[in-house]
Amino acid sequence: MHRILLAFRCLFSILFHGALSEPELQELGLARRTSGATKATAAAPAPAPAARASDGALQMLSILQRDSRLIDFLMEDIAAYSDEQVGAAVRELHNQCRDSIARYVALQPVIDGVEGAFAKAPSADPNLVKFVGNVPATPPPGGILRHRGWRAAKVELPPLAAKQDPSVIAPAELEIE
Repeated sequence: MHRILLAFRCLFSILFHGALSEPELQELGLARRTSGATKATAAAPAPAPAARASDGALQMLSILQRDSRLIDFLMEDIAAYSDEQVGAAVRELHNQCRDSIARYVALQPVIDGVEGAFAKAPSADPNLVKFVGNVPATPPPGGILRHRGWRAAKVELPPLAAKQDPSVIAPAELEIE
């Protein structure tokens, strides 16, 4: 559960702030790079908006907000609510988010096996397999499967409208009385 929360925090830090915060970097065991090239690009004026790879991520967030109000839930302070109230809200939110993701992204496990059983690594590629625990210098051919991992086998997002700003995840709503 901690890894899921960390993943969401990192995702939203990158989407809304363009970088990970210092506590997130420390939790991930990373250090911030400093270089002259980074400073030079930060001072340069922003180019005209063009299609970027992040547009798909923002579009997926927009879909999750539209279908389940995920962003509203994540941005709300839930400290005042009881565990039962949060649990009831999360159950419905979970079903709606799951349906939305399944509609646009075909997911499949990286290793199709039973968690807790021995599994062979399909590759030593750290993008596919992360060895955890008491790992020797040369990783073994397999180990106990702790998480199957996920890969997107197919992504079919609807096309964005020509004048739609992908950075707007959900427009503000004004009621006229």
